[in-house]
Amino acid sequence: MIAALWLALQVVALSHVHGAETLVKDSLGRLVSVRTPVERVLSLQPEVTRIIVALGAGSSLVGRDDFVARFDHLFPLIYPPQSGLPVVSAAEGFPNLELVMRLDPDLVFASPSEAGVPDLLQKKCGKPVLAFSSMGRFEDLFREILWVGAALGRRERAARLVDDMRRTLERVRRLTADVPPGRMPAVYVSFWGSFTRSPVNYEPVSAAGGRNLADGLLPSHLGTTATEVSVERILAWDPEIILLHGNYLPRERTVTVNGVLADPRLHSVRAVRDRKVYYTFGFWYWWDPALALVETLMLAKLFYPERFQDVDVVREGNEIFKRFYGLEGGFDALRLKLDIPDGPWR
Repeated sequence: MIAALWLALQVVALSHVHGAETLVKDSLGRLVSVRTPVERVLSLQPEVTRIIVALGAGSSLVGRDDFVARFDHLFPLIYPPQSGLPVVSAAEGFPNLELVMRLDPDLVFASPSEAGVPDLLQKKCGKPVLAFSSMGRFEDLFREILWVGAALGRRERAARLVDDMRRTLERVRRLTADVPPGRMPAVYVSFWGSFTRSPVNYEPVSAAGGRNLADGLLPSHLGTTATEVSVERILAWDPEIILLHGNYLPRERTVTVNGVLADPRLHSVRAVRDRKVYYTFGFWYWWDPALALVETLMLAKLFYPERFQDVDVVREGNEIFKRFYGLEGGFDALRLKLDIPDGPWR
């Protein structure tokens, strides 16, 4: 709890409170005045939507975005009432302003990957709009959870979730702390339906004791962590392990383990020669806090099977989903739905 209280002070440093008005700095550096506590929320950012449900505040949601409605295979499991919420945004389209006004939210969350949308939406609908995302960083995810918890009157629940995550991450880091950088596995991460698209920052890999080879590259544009990497660069990196985005149904996957193993361009790569190409969960449209934690455990066991031989990822994953969402067997249900095969991490 001490760690969460310390982080809560950092959250306050991002905002200035004047009675019921809070001036908040979001992930795009925008300063937005928000009246708290908030009772009606429109979240067009799936990461924030999942956090709201984890905080036990799903009933405050007044609408959902197109991604959650059509493509998110986790959200219907963790929050079945979502099917009754109106869809406010269309794919690749601007939110329906008339519907936003009719829903009358106290606060709107948008994605920072659509950098021009928050200001325009705020101007058009007259509601405070915040663009939040952790960008694949745990500390930013913790701040996000704590701020959303404060805005919704769920401070204690938010602090418990952050402490839960910190304890699990610290356990993983203790078991890998003595691994020198030169012995950490070199990992190439392929996300978002393209083999050459990779996150420039993805902390589950580093927290689990691996080296994300795209770390330090520049993202393609503001508000995203994605960058394009040439095949020639991947060949030069010669990764020991390749991780592919598994958050798609099998019929939706455009990049597959078998496809990568059979690609003649990649036959010289160590991961392909050694058949160390695996699906992971990742964030296909930002994060789910519970799944980010489970993924870190999964990768730690994949990278260091002897050090994590006593970790049962499926059992612990189900326990984490239970603590976050009150859902029995949640991780197993998602894994089976996505047809993620057992691997060395099992």
